[in-house]
Amino acid sequence: MRKEKTAQAGKGNIVAIVAMFFLFAMISFVTNLAAPIGTIWKNNYAWSGMLGNMMNFMAYLFMGIPAGNLLVKIGYKKTALSAMVVGIIGLLLQWLSSVVGAETAVFSVSNQAVTLNFLIYLLGAFICGFCVCMLNTVVNPMLNLLGGGGNRGNQLIQSGGALNSLAGTLTPLFVGMLIGQVTADTNMGNVAPLLWIAMGVFVFAFIVISFVAMPEPHLNKGNVKKEKSKYSPWNFRHTVLGVIGIFFYVGIEVGIPGVLIFYLSDSAASGIEVNATAVAGGVAAIYWLLMLVGRLVSSVISGKVSSRTQLIVVSVAAIFLVCLAIFLPSDIRVDMPAYSAADGFTTAQVPAKAMFLVLCGLCTSVMWGGIFNLAVEGLGKYTAQASGIFMMMVFGGGVMPFIQNFIADSVGYMASYWLVVAMLAYLLFYALVGSKNVNKNIPVDDVTPDPRDL
Repeated sequence: MRKEKTAQAGKGNIVAIVAMFFLFAMISFVTNLAAPIGTIWKNNYAWSGMLGNMMNFMAYLFMGIPAGNLLVKIGYKKTALSAMVVGIIGLLLQWLSSVVGAETAVFSVSNQAVTLNFLIYLLGAFICGFCVCMLNTVVNPMLNLLGGGGNRGNQLIQSGGALNSLAGTLTPLFVGMLIGQVTADTNMGNVAPLLWIAMGVFVFAFIVISFVAMPEPHLNKGNVKKEKSKYSPWNFRHTVLGVIGIFFYVGIEVGIPGVLIFYLSDSAASGIEVNATAVAGGVAAIYWLLMLVGRLVSSVISGKVSSRTQLIVVSVAAIFLVCLAIFLPSDIRVDMPAYSAADGFTTAQVPAKAMFLVLCGLCTSVMWGGIFNLAVEGLGKYTAQASGIFMMMVFGGGVMPFIQNFIADSVGYMASYWLVVAMLAYLLFYALVGSKNVNKNIPVDDVTPDPRDL
């Protein structure tokens, strides 16, 4: 009887893991629409390139902790289903920005009229941010839980992250293919097919997740008296420093390819004369593809190589690659895979510095799982609460790239990458020193059942 129950639980866990992997892909698909779509709005408003991306990530600031609380109130499954509905609404609003309000001026910025359709798009991006925040809050602790924590938990997070990277690879590529070259006539209608596909995927995901059984270790069932504790995740130094690390990491992950897209799309800066935006989307897609490769490798070695060791190695490597890109002359060029509306998939000559920035995808691929795994190690019953805090700090993916884009507009694209170097230096510090749990005296009695017994 016990063996039969264990076998059923094992099968249930496998289905739950596959479901979490699927949600991990959806997170990247929705999130990575913002930066390449920014090339459309930047053509109308020079200051708006990363504004949609910032609105997307700003949602984390408001939804991070509430999303963590939802896990306790309604559970992982209902939180995920709610996120699907929110995502459909956000994508629908982004599509509506292509058909309404294009001629309606609402206010002006520096004597430039801001139209209603742009505000509708920003609202849609903000609502999509709520969706991916909720999904992130579900996916990361669930995979860590299903893996039993430690290296195995990190291994599952990295495996799911591989699908996340695959979706991230396809998104800018598809957007670039649909846009081609940004002109005065380019608008959100050009990417409308992709928005409808995304909505369809969410509907499909909703149906699939509805039939998936998930363990609910943090769900309060019935009238459970809420325990009061004088401690919280904020009392753990390694967790607090990890929260800062997540803030910087997401800024690094989004900022490297985001500003790279603007750089390559700018023909005057990159020297790409034909289909610059399509080429930029193809090159940026390689960054996300390398993140896929990196996460696949990490998923294999994470059972033997610690999260700390991986984070140290990739932080050093990323600092080296970004510095190479900054100092390398723009006239040194290499052939990289790209997309042309006329020739389909082909190669294009781009500045060699783009190649080194793209290679950073191998490094950033393992950072999220490593930081998260190190930061929640030893938290016990405070893990779910910490997950909400981490989701709030993903807001860094909006703030830091926005600051980087401002620096790029002010002093140059490559100069803006010094901000990335500084953030990478912090992650190296965290891996070397900050990730050590110095608060082991705090009681963390975890009544969470082993997922293998659920």
